[in-house]
Amino acid sequence: GGTGTGCPQEPQGHGGAGTVGDGRGQRGRGSRGGTSTHGCPPTASSRQAEEVQQQIIRDTFHLVLKRDDHICNFLECGSLFGGSDYKLIYRHYATLYFVFCVDSSESELGILDLIQVFVETLDKCFENVCELDLIFHMDKVHHILQEMVIGGMVLETNMNEIVAQVEAQSKLEKAEGGLSAAPSRAVSAVKNINLPEIPRNINIGDINIKVPNLSQFM
Repeated sequence: GGTGTGCPQEPQGHGGAGTVGDGRGQRGRGSRGGTSTHGCPPTASSRQAEEVQQQIIRDTFHLVLKRDDHICNFLECGSLFGGSDYKLIYRHYATLYFVFCVDSSESELGILDLIQVFVETLDKCFENVCELDLIFHMDKVHHILQEMVIGGMVLETNMNEIVAQVEAQSKLEKAEGGLSAAPSRAVSAVKNINLPEIPRNINIGDINIKVPNLSQFM
């Protein structure tokens, strides 16, 4: 339960996912042990949680980096999380390692397949994904992952369905961006309208009507 302050608390899920670079670029941030402080001032506990998270990412990076490619893709990691029930399952693609932390109830081969679906979906959404895509579009990466896994539960593994949902969200964001810009475009259009000049004097028979200069009232 929350504290009622409006500040999100540290998630208590049993697993998480993240990406780490191979040393040639910035490492991504895994979701295990993260703390969200959107709209809230940083506190000592949030800073401590952030330090713990970064230490876990560094330790994970060193664990998977030193393993040869011919070694199996999962290993025990109880020392990282203070319990023997957790393990790391990862895949190595070019300059990136995709790492999932799960408990003993998960199937290693099932998670390997899930990572494969995740990477193929990224590749399709970003058109030949690279490390820079993950660094500069982390919000989109999180959206793709959340279409697949929420609260530690796998919800979707159909790549076409995931891509369709991501594209629909992108179209919605573009439409909302267009609506927010509509008022300024309307004002600009009105300013650029070339109205015909209003005559200053109107003669109707013997009657002469003088039209005032409206610009002085604007």
